[in-house]
Amino acid sequence: MQQHFPALCRRRFATTLCLLLSATCLTMPGLAVAQDTTSAADTETPTETVIVVGQRDAPITVVPRGLSVSLGKSDFEAVNAINVEDLMKYAPNFFVRKRFAGDDNAVVALRGANTVQSARTIVMVDGFLVSNFLGNSFSFPPKWNVVGPADVRQFDIVYGPYSARYGGNSMGGVVSISTEEPKKTGAYLNTQAMIMPFKEYGFDETFTGYSIEGGGTYVGQEGRLRVRAGFRRFDNTGQSMTYNLLTPATGTAPATTVTGAFSDPSLATPVFGAASPVDVVQNQWRLRIGYDLAADWTIDAMLFGWTTEQTLADTRTFLRDTNGAPVGQGRVRFNNQLWTATGLTFSAFERTEYLAGLKLTGKIGGWDMRTNVSRYWMPTWNTKTSRDYVSGQSSGPGTYQVQDSPGWNAVDLTFDQRFGRHAVGFGLSANLYETAQRTFNTTNWQAASGQTFASSTAGKTESLGFWIEDAIDLTDTVTLTLGGRYDRWRAFDGSISRQSVAGLLADTYPTRSDNSFSPKASLQAAITDDLTLQLSVGAATRFPTVGELFQGRIDDITREIDPQSFDPNLKPERSTDISVMARTRLGPVDLTASLFCQDIEDAIFSFSGLNQFGTVVSSFKNVDLVTQSGVELIGEAKDLWVTGLDVNVSVSRMDARTVRNLSNRETEGKRFPRIPEWRTSGNIRYKISPSWRASLGWRQATTPTSDLFGREGSVYGFQTEYVFVDARLTHDLTDKVQLSLGVDNINNDQAYVSHPLPQRTYVLDVKLKL
Repeated sequence: MQQHFPALCRRRFATTLCLLLSATCLTMPGLAVAQDTTSAADTETPTETVIVVGQRDAPITVVPRGLSVSLGKSDFEAVNAINVEDLMKYAPNFFVRKRFAGDDNAVVALRGANTVQSARTIVMVDGFLVSNFLGNSFSFPPKWNVVGPADVRQFDIVYGPYSARYGGNSMGGVVSISTEEPKKTGAYLNTQAMIMPFKEYGFDETFTGYSIEGGGTYVGQEGRLRVRAGFRRFDNTGQSMTYNLLTPATGTAPATTVTGAFSDPSLATPVFGAASPVDVVQNQWRLRIGYDLAADWTIDAMLFGWTTEQTLADTRTFLRDTNGAPVGQGRVRFNNQLWTATGLTFSAFERTEYLAGLKLTGKIGGWDMRTNVSRYWMPTWNTKTSRDYVSGQSSGPGTYQVQDSPGWNAVDLTFDQRFGRHAVGFGLSANLYETAQRTFNTTNWQAASGQTFASSTAGKTESLGFWIEDAIDLTDTVTLTLGGRYDRWRAFDGSISRQSVAGLLADTYPTRSDNSFSPKASLQAAITDDLTLQLSVGAATRFPTVGELFQGRIDDITREIDPQSFDPNLKPERSTDISVMARTRLGPVDLTASLFCQDIEDAIFSFSGLNQFGTVVSSFKNVDLVTQSGVELIGEAKDLWVTGLDVNVSVSRMDARTVRNLSNRETEGKRFPRIPEWRTSGNIRYKISPSWRASLGWRQATTPTSDLFGREGSVYGFQTEYVFVDARLTHDLTDKVQLSLGVDNINNDQAYVSHPLPQRTYVLDVKLKL
């Protein structure tokens, strides 16, 4: 399909460029007066790439075109990292939807890829794919927990799809996690405690948790054999994720007179209860073995495993009858009005997951070759849910859902070689995603006994991509990179079934296939020793996931999949992207300005609108055109004003809108949901003495819209603004013992991503090197 750059994107690009030039002129005088204390080593910036560097400890592991951020150990030490995704919390124009410590639905949002568009970001651990492309929502986050915070050596983030090496799921960006390389034989042990007082509606209590993480490394003689093994035990209770509101009722049927509901003028009806606080227990273990073969060949094998148990067995009702007994469901009379209390349930799930990977690197005929082969699978994933509040308390009826070993296989093969002024790379990548699940009705939800079949779904997608890139050194200071990527995609083995009064109904989805070509180009020039410019353009195609495609229902009469219930012609979403970057040094300050624009045709989103037959349904559909543009300003300074004071600051402004949507014209012109106009973040680190270090961090975003129709709110159920201020103090008791005390959300801001986010949280870390 021919790609193009729409006029709307060009107009937004020009407008944003003017804003950037104005902001730069205003900013430069204040930065220029800072005293230059930079050493010669600090000024050595590679001319071939533009990388926003925190304190990285190794070369960046992804191709840095467009805005690229690299974070290392010094950055991590300034973070209260309860889970591995916390290590990125101060990255520019970046947000992770983490609702509580241990949340396994932590979706990345960067730039205009929002928190329900999980399939727009590629996440890798040591080059192995951990992105869950079985669906595209908050229920399909990356598999962060295959590693723990102590295992991470570096985080690399690239914003946008400007390299042909990555498929269309890089439409939002690429996140690469590098784990520690064993360098010597040793061991480590980290312990952590978390405390979060929480107060809202009927809650006024303190939730606690802990983690224990440890491991060891072995390096053989001459360093040819390297082994790293580790484990982590994580146990935490997070606040309730869901509040339940009373529903207005009518009629003359009996109702129980109650008290205890909370009348919040910001909500439509009173709050009468909440889902149980989340008890989560995770056990992680990992093994990495590397061996240097002869003639520059290296092989690495990795096996990661983790188990999760989440229990929601403390469901709360705030209602009490005249005798003081709790009332969790049914018709009630509150404040002399009739209501229905419904929706409270109990649940529990358990899941076991594994990642096995093999990496081989070496040289073939002068080419640097790397191949990664991996499999991610979940052999156990069972969820038990009560039918309602009463059955939950009495081990009554409910449902039992079994996931039948969903997972994915991935292969990546690359070749690189330099020919004079040309650095040529080519390769292929392939993946297969498959899922199947069955749901049963049960007579005892806790024991999952008395099972009768209710429904099932299944489906697979596969893709095969070929790419080539050539980085041409036009001069010693100017590099032009040209590339292209061809992808072939197929969706197959889709099926659905359910039990009805007429018997078992079952049907299959037709096989679908498609292909795309995505051109890429980037021009970079070192104008002076302190000023580098980069212009990047690219196109990307993201094909639908299993969860977006196979979402229909079976009609009772025709006994076939109802064509009204899903879009059998759901198209892939295609983006056209432009990025302009400038990076300069002003005294001790490195300043990066980034300007970007993205147009997405046929964006895939779930909303209520007209389907292919002109019927209004709520399902995944294509939005004809969504556009976004923005500007990012990033400042970094080392030893600013005084020795030991390091500062990272970023400010981002975005405008993302639905331009054309034939399925629902009411959404046109509205801001695209869950994308704030402004995001700011920063981290200040100060080395008080050789053994004492302190840091202060912050994250802020303005109020986004909560749906395609432009609705906004500042309470539960909406996407709200947030301002979080964090602090951390670290002391080295000895060269082997470290103690840290931190506080996240010092200001105790109550924000929401529909669900409530954590309130003020205290974190204590003790780290031992053995």
